[in-house]
Amino acid sequence: MTFPQPQPDAQFLAHFADAWNRHDIDALMSFMADECEFHAVAGPDLMGRSFVGRDAVREGFQMAWQAFPDAAWVDGEHFVQGERGVSECTFKGTKADGQRVEARMVDVFTFRDGKIAIKNAFRKDRPAIAAS
Repeated sequence: MTFPQPQPDAQFLAHFADAWNRHDIDALMSFMADECEFHAVAGPDLMGRSFVGRDAVREGFQMAWQAFPDAAWVDGEHFVQGERGVSECTFKGTKADGQRVEARMVDVFTFRDGKIAIKNAFRKDRPAIAAS
């Protein structure tokens, strides 16, 4: 007998955001559906760069911390309506060259069977802040 997964709610998304701030890839992947997608904020395609499948999504998530070792997502607000959800926050991070990014962003989620099937990230295109 299979039991339905509980429907994600705002607390689910808050815990997902906490895992991002801990840079905890295993915790992040525990929120993701077996068949999942991640559409990054930047990339060559209409959707940015897309990562499809658990291995690719894992790699895409880890790339965020490689590009911004001190990456943090702060001031989060989350809501869920049915099979969709949104997290809004401020992204802060420093690149290897010392340039800092600080911009508002949103993630738009699609849920399936109590997990995140699609994470689609959007961030304001604010110029980097020069290293001091």
